[in-house]
Amino acid sequence: MQDTWRRGEFTLTTDRARIDLDAVHAFLTASYWAQGIPRDMVARSIEHSLPFALLDGARQIGFARVITDYATFAYLGDVYVLEAYRGRGLAGWMLETVQAHPALQGFRRWVLLTRDAHALYRKAGWSALAAPDRYMERWFKDVYKRAAPGAGAR
Repeated sequence: MQDTWRRGEFTLTTDRARIDLDAVHAFLTASYWAQGIPRDMVARSIEHSLPFALLDGARQIGFARVITDYATFAYLGDVYVLEAYRGRGLAGWMLETVQAHPALQGFRRWVLLTRDAHALYRKAGWSALAAPDRYMERWFKDVYKRAAPGAGAR
């Protein structure tokens, strides 16, 4: 299933063939949340989720992906818009489109993690955890720094 939306000169698509893996990896490996992530791990993460590529022509300028069971739960991750394209409403449009995707409706819960984009997500209907005391995690902070070459392979 491939879906495509247009807004002016910009395209948002779930077409995996249009995702520029090198561009996504370059952004994520320099990000605060996935610093140093191996390229093969980015490829695997895209393969096992519903990815959304934000494009200006053929150039990848943004990205988001949803990890889901397609029934009850969704995790929104790896959301970004390149700095040169920020302030144009593209992140908001991307979130609105992702959240309205027909395959992602009727879920009981969506979650995400962010350090600095709370205002953006609030505009899209997100809020702080209602019951943070119920959430637990296993967090491996430096996993990409420790990963040996080939450790991300199947």
